Amino acid sequence: MTSLYLIRHGETDWNKTRRIQGRSDIPLNETGRRQALRAAAQLAGHHWDHIVASPLSRARETAQIIAHELGLAEPIVIPELVERNYGQAEGLTRTELDARFPEEAAVPGRESRFEVAGRAIPALIALGEEFTNGSVLAVTHGGLIRSVLMALQPEDGLHHTEPITNGSVHTLRYDNAGLTLVGFDDVSFAGRKKSDIRRQNAVERREATT
Repeated sequence: MTSLYLIRHGETDWNKTRRIQGRSDIPLNETGRRQALRAAAQLAGHHWDHIVASPLSRARETAQIIAHELGLAEPIVIPELVERNYGQAEGLTRTELDARFPEEAAVPGRESRFEVAGRAIPALIALGEEFTNGSVLAVTHGGLIRSVLMALQPEDGLHHTEPITNGSVHTLRYDNAGLTLVGFDDVSFAGRKKSDIRRQNAVERREATT
Protein backbone atom coordinates (compact mmCIF):
# COMPACT_ATOMS: atom_id res chain seq x y z
CA MET A 1 0.00 0.00 0.00
CA THR A 2 1.18 3.51 -0.85
CA SER A 3 -0.12 6.61 0.91
CA LEU A 4 -0.44 9.75 -1.22
CA TYR A 5 -1.08 13.16 0.31
CA LEU A 6 -2.33 15.89 -2.02
CA ILE A 7 -1.41 19.35 -0.72
CA ARG A 8 -2.69 22.58 -2.19
CA HIS A 9 0.05 25.20 -2.66
CA GLY A 10 0.33 28.31 -0.50
CA GLU A 11 -1.36 31.63 -1.22
CA THR A 12 -0.55 33.87 -4.18
CA ASP A 13 -1.57 37.46 -4.88
CA TRP A 14 -4.24 36.16 -7.26
CA ASN A 15 -5.63 33.95 -4.50
CA LYS A 16 -5.71 37.02 -2.28
CA THR A 17 -7.61 39.07 -4.85
CA ARG A 18 -9.82 36.09 -5.78
CA ARG A 19 -8.66 35.71 -9.36
CA ILE A 20 -8.77 32.42 -11.24
CA GLN A 21 -5.21 31.23 -11.82
CA GLY A 22 -5.26 27.99 -13.77
CA ARG A 23 -2.07 27.59 -15.81
CA SER A 24 -1.04 31.22 -15.21
CA ASP A 25 2.27 30.94 -13.35
CA ILE A 26 1.63 33.21 -10.36
CA PRO A 27 4.27 32.92 -7.59
CA LEU A 28 3.70 32.54 -3.88
CA ASN A 29 3.36 35.68 -1.81
CA GLU A 30 4.76 36.03 1.71
CA THR A 31 1.58 34.61 3.22
CA GLY A 32 1.94 31.59 0.95
CA ARG A 33 5.52 31.04 2.08
CA ARG A 34 4.46 31.21 5.70
CA GLN A 35 1.70 28.71 4.93
CA ALA A 36 4.27 26.35 3.43
CA LEU A 37 6.43 26.62 6.56
CA ARG A 38 3.37 26.01 8.73
CA ALA A 39 2.42 22.98 6.64
CA ALA A 40 5.92 21.58 7.03
CA ALA A 41 5.74 22.03 10.81
CA GLN A 42 2.40 20.21 10.91
CA LEU A 43 3.72 17.37 8.74
CA ALA A 44 6.94 17.01 10.74
CA GLY A 45 5.56 14.44 13.16
CA HIS A 46 5.17 11.82 10.42
CA HIS A 47 7.51 9.83 8.19
CA TRP A 48 7.67 10.88 4.53
CA ASP A 49 9.59 9.16 1.76
CA HIS A 50 9.23 11.44 -1.25
CA ILE A 51 7.78 14.76 -2.36
CA VAL A 52 6.59 15.68 -5.86
CA ALA A 53 5.08 18.83 -7.31
CA SER A 54 3.30 20.44 -10.21
CA PRO A 55 5.61 22.34 -12.58
CA LEU A 56 4.00 25.71 -11.74
CA SER A 57 6.17 27.89 -9.50
CA ARG A 58 3.63 28.30 -6.69
CA ALA A 59 3.49 24.54 -6.22
CA ARG A 60 7.20 23.97 -6.74
CA GLU A 61 8.18 26.62 -4.19
CA THR A 62 5.67 25.27 -1.66
CA ALA A 63 7.15 21.80 -2.18
CA GLN A 64 10.72 23.09 -1.92
CA ILE A 65 9.98 24.81 1.40
CA ILE A 66 8.32 21.68 2.78
CA ALA A 67 11.13 19.44 1.50
CA HIS A 68 13.79 21.64 3.09
CA GLU A 69 12.03 21.71 6.45
CA LEU A 70 11.44 17.93 6.45
CA GLY A 71 14.89 17.00 5.18
CA LEU A 72 13.58 15.49 1.95
CA ALA A 73 15.29 15.48 -1.44
CA GLU A 74 14.47 18.11 -4.06
CA PRO A 75 10.84 17.70 -5.19
CA ILE A 76 10.29 15.71 -8.37
CA VAL A 77 8.28 17.68 -10.93
CA ILE A 78 5.31 15.75 -12.34
CA PRO A 79 3.90 17.56 -15.42
CA GLU A 80 0.51 15.83 -15.13
CA LEU A 81 -0.08 17.49 -11.73
CA VAL A 82 -0.28 20.96 -13.31
CA GLU A 83 -3.41 22.97 -12.54
CA ARG A 84 -6.56 22.79 -14.61
CA ASN A 85 -6.47 25.03 -17.67
CA TYR A 86 -9.24 27.60 -17.19
CA GLY A 87 -8.79 29.12 -20.64
CA GLN A 88 -10.20 32.62 -21.02
CA ALA A 89 -11.40 32.62 -17.40
CA GLU A 90 -7.85 32.96 -16.11
CA GLY A 91 -7.13 36.27 -14.44
CA LEU A 92 -10.81 37.03 -13.87
CA THR A 93 -12.61 37.56 -10.58
CA ARG A 94 -15.91 35.81 -10.04
CA THR A 95 -17.80 39.02 -10.85
CA GLU A 96 -15.89 39.38 -14.10
CA LEU A 97 -16.38 35.70 -14.90
CA ASP A 98 -20.15 35.91 -14.38
CA ALA A 99 -20.37 39.03 -16.53
CA ARG A 100 -18.33 37.63 -19.39
CA PHE A 101 -19.50 34.02 -19.28
CA PRO A 102 -23.00 33.39 -17.86
CA GLU A 103 -23.53 30.11 -16.01
CA GLU A 104 -24.70 28.26 -19.10
CA ALA A 105 -21.91 29.56 -21.33
CA ALA A 106 -18.81 27.51 -22.12
CA VAL A 107 -15.49 29.17 -21.32
CA PRO A 108 -13.20 28.93 -24.38
CA GLY A 109 -10.09 26.90 -23.69
CA ARG A 110 -11.22 25.58 -20.31
CA GLU A 111 -10.20 22.00 -19.53
CA SER A 112 -13.04 19.82 -18.30
CA ARG A 113 -12.86 18.14 -14.91
CA PHE A 114 -13.01 14.80 -16.73
CA GLU A 115 -9.91 15.75 -18.73
CA VAL A 116 -8.05 16.88 -15.60
CA ALA A 117 -8.83 13.64 -13.77
CA GLY A 118 -7.90 11.69 -16.90
CA ARG A 119 -4.31 12.90 -16.73
CA ALA A 120 -3.91 13.29 -12.95
CA ILE A 121 -5.21 9.92 -11.75
CA PRO A 122 -2.88 7.81 -13.95
CA ALA A 123 0.04 9.95 -12.71
CA LEU A 124 -0.96 9.32 -9.09
CA ILE A 125 -1.34 5.60 -9.75
CA ALA A 126 2.14 5.59 -11.31
CA LEU A 127 3.50 7.19 -8.13
CA GLY A 128 1.70 4.56 -6.07
CA GLU A 129 3.31 1.80 -8.10
CA GLU A 130 6.77 3.38 -8.11
CA PHE A 131 6.91 4.08 -4.38
CA THR A 132 5.27 0.90 -3.05
CA ASN A 133 4.65 1.00 0.71
CA GLY A 134 5.86 4.59 0.84
CA SER A 135 4.34 7.89 1.92
CA VAL A 136 4.42 10.51 -0.83
CA LEU A 137 3.59 14.22 -0.59
CA ALA A 138 2.26 15.76 -3.82
CA VAL A 139 1.98 19.55 -3.94
CA THR A 140 -0.53 20.59 -6.55
CA HIS A 141 -3.62 22.78 -7.09
CA GLY A 142 -7.20 23.22 -5.98
CA GLY A 143 -8.77 22.59 -9.38
CA LEU A 144 -6.80 19.40 -9.89
CA ILE A 145 -7.46 18.12 -6.37
CA ARG A 146 -11.19 18.70 -6.76
CA SER A 147 -11.25 16.98 -10.15
CA VAL A 148 -9.50 13.93 -8.71
CA LEU A 149 -11.77 13.71 -5.66
CA MET A 150 -14.92 14.11 -7.76
CA ALA A 151 -13.74 11.31 -10.05
CA LEU A 152 -12.93 8.99 -7.14
CA GLN A 153 -16.20 9.65 -5.29
CA PRO A 154 -18.68 11.19 -7.75
CA GLU A 155 -21.63 10.51 -5.46
CA ASP A 156 -20.22 12.55 -2.56
CA GLY A 157 -21.46 16.13 -2.90
CA LEU A 158 -18.98 17.38 -0.29
CA HIS A 159 -16.16 17.19 -2.79
CA HIS A 160 -18.21 19.13 -5.33
CA THR A 161 -18.73 22.22 -3.17
CA GLU A 162 -16.54 22.29 -0.06
CA PRO A 163 -13.64 24.76 -0.46
CA ILE A 164 -10.14 23.37 -0.93
CA THR A 165 -8.01 25.82 1.01
CA ASN A 166 -4.38 26.80 0.53
CA GLY A 167 -2.22 24.31 2.42
CA SER A 168 -4.98 21.74 2.90
CA VAL A 169 -4.07 18.03 2.84
CA HIS A 170 -6.16 15.30 1.19
CA THR A 171 -5.19 11.69 1.84
CA LEU A 172 -5.34 8.92 -0.79
CA ARG A 173 -4.38 5.26 -0.66
CA TYR A 174 -3.15 3.12 -3.53
CA ASP A 175 -3.31 -0.67 -3.17
CA ASN A 176 -4.78 -3.71 -4.93
CA ALA A 177 -8.20 -2.04 -4.86
CA GLY A 178 -6.84 0.93 -6.80
CA LEU A 179 -6.76 4.58 -5.78
CA THR A 180 -9.16 5.54 -2.99
CA LEU A 181 -9.86 8.60 -0.86
CA VAL A 182 -9.04 8.23 2.84
CA GLY A 183 -9.44 11.78 4.12
CA PHE A 184 -10.84 15.00 2.65
CA ASP A 185 -9.15 18.13 4.05
CA ASP A 186 -7.45 16.10 6.73
CA VAL A 187 -7.50 18.36 9.80
CA SER A 188 -5.03 16.11 11.58
CA PHE A 189 -2.43 17.64 9.25
CA ALA A 190 -4.03 21.00 8.51
CA GLY A 191 -4.18 22.10 12.14
CA ARG A 192 -7.22 24.32 11.56
CA LYS A 193 -10.67 24.56 13.01
CA LYS A 194 -13.57 23.36 10.86
CA SER A 195 -14.82 26.95 10.58
CA ASP A 196 -11.47 27.97 9.08
CA ILE A 197 -11.64 25.16 6.52
CA ARG A 198 -14.82 26.64 5.03
CA ARG A 199 -13.13 29.88 3.97
CA GLN A 200 -11.71 29.98 0.45
CA ASN A 201 -11.74 31.89 -2.80
CA ALA A 202 -15.28 32.74 -3.87
CA VAL A 203 -14.58 31.43 -7.37
CA GLU A 204 -14.37 27.88 -5.97
CA ARG A 205 -18.12 27.85 -5.42
CA ARG A 206 -18.86 28.25 -9.09
CA GLU A 207 -15.88 26.37 -10.50
CA ALA A 208 -16.64 23.35 -8.30
CA THR A 209 -19.70 22.53 -10.37
CA THR A 210 -18.18 22.98 -13.84
